[in-house]
Amino acid sequence: MARHPAITTTPPALATSMLELGPVTTGSALAALGAAGLGWYRGHPKTFDRWAAPALRSARRRWVRYVGHRWRGLMIDCEFGRENRRTGHIEVPRLLRVRSASPSIDTLYVKVLRGQSLKRFQDATDELAMALRADALGIVKVKPGVIAITVVRGNPFEQVIDPAEIPADSSDVDLSALYLGEDEYGNDWTEPLIGQHWLGVGATGSGKGSLIWNPLRAMGPAIRDGLVQVDMCDVKGGMEAGNARPLFDRYADEPGEALEVIEAFRDDMKSTQRELGEAGKRKFTVSHDTPLRVLMVDELAMMTALGESGITRKAVKLLAEVMTQGRAAGFSVCAYLQEPTKDILPVRDLFTRRMCLRTTAENHADMALGEGMRVKGALADEIPADEEHAGIGFRVDQYARRPVRVRAGYVSDDDISELVRTCPAPTGDTSSNVVEFRRDDDADEDAA
Repeated sequence: MARHPAITTTPPALATSMLELGPVTTGSALAALGAAGLGWYRGHPKTFDRWAAPALRSARRRWVRYVGHRWRGLMIDCEFGRENRRTGHIEVPRLLRVRSASPSIDTLYVKVLRGQSLKRFQDATDELAMALRADALGIVKVKPGVIAITVVRGNPFEQVIDPAEIPADSSDVDLSALYLGEDEYGNDWTEPLIGQHWLGVGATGSGKGSLIWNPLRAMGPAIRDGLVQVDMCDVKGGMEAGNARPLFDRYADEPGEALEVIEAFRDDMKSTQRELGEAGKRKFTVSHDTPLRVLMVDELAMMTALGESGITRKAVKLLAEVMTQGRAAGFSVCAYLQEPTKDILPVRDLFTRRMCLRTTAENHADMALGEGMRVKGALADEIPADEEHAGIGFRVDQYARRPVRVRAGYVSDDDISELVRTCPAPTGDTSSNVVEFRRDDDADEDAA
């Protein structure tokens, strides 16, 4: 009764209510409770999925899917049972609690028997996955004597997700909810950009490009009308965004030029801060005079760790300055990289919105999304490395602090061409920015 008070006290409570209040009153109260739950589910499904659904799923699966005899049989079949030499009773690891963060993810907290180790469970991952009918399984230590088994079943994204639609007018652009794809509940996956800094993590071929192009398509008319200005640092030699230069206010495809773009972005932030201060304003409003400024950096590791030491030190300092001061002035940073370790990204904790696609190491999910997210179900390292699963990853619900499985919309080359054709920045072809940087370098060489 102490371990499961809700289950053990409900039948006595119902019996008492029937005796004291009568069946009509009891039935009416239960009907009203059910109607209220149904109304909540149909009227505001997002909050229902956030607060009520996980608790209901956890209780249902605990007493249906993982009920005592089923769990006991599973442990014995996987050779985790042990006979007590004194009593002759077969002991098995005890299931402490079940948490279901989403319809396809369960986290089982298990108290192991004395003498059993984490490694023994990890070595039996394949057997446990088959017994639990799981597509992916993660096993980690929670505390001495307790492990967490994260069970992922099925792929809720059987179809490719369409890319973000380009709004007809800038008034239709919602910078507080830019479309990126869908979540596993079938709802639109949106993220706020205004006042936020994004970090997208994913291995090669995981679909990080969709995290770049979907928000650009979603705010395309605002770029065209000068309400949003985007600076792009594509330090993969221009392979990602080289054909979309008309979208950007500044563009660079080499680390040296990218550093100049980042520094100019910082200088613009300082200038905007002074103008707002002189006007007596504490926060900017999106307008033609004070547009939302966005700095996008693809393969950020080249600017923070893997490039020349002089460039990386200065780039890290500039990015930290922008991300700690840019919110009120309307300056946001969107960065994308493969490895989110502190050695690669010292300013990782300054990013306010984080998305994690497929990774190559199991600890990358916790580094990208926050400590404990892999235990709660963010098995980013278990996502198959094929085109069928490209764009699938995890984000964190900002209220419930649970990982939610998502899939970014697939943006084709034709979709990018459509965006460039219909929503170029007001300055037109901004490739001259790159030439200007090179011309300055040539002038410095001539002067030398």
